Amino acid sequence: MIIRIVRMHFTEAGVEEFLQIFDHHKTAIRNFPGCSHLQLLKDVDDSTTYTTLSHWDKRESLESYRKSELFGEVWRRVKTLFSGRSQAFSLERFIEMD
Repeated sequence: MIIRIVRMHFTEAGVEEFLQIFDHHKTAIRNFPGCSHLQLLKDVDDSTTYTTLSHWDKRESLESYRKSELFGEVWRRVKTLFSGRSQAFSLERFIEMD
């Protein structure tokens, strides 16, 4: 499984539009082949910083999404709302404890 984390910093004016874009597309993203989890997290100290966390069955599924029309449409709109550079990480579980 691949865990994808994308941290995004928005302008104050861009936050509401980002939330509308996310709300409109969240079901399609979550239902994209290979995606088993999607979460939107809000920074506790910065109301203009959000992070998406998604789980993908394999690297190829994530890459297929990143090359999709859906991703192109969403990312094209979202990146215009940034106040700074986004950060993205693809990770694998290494050690897990309950």
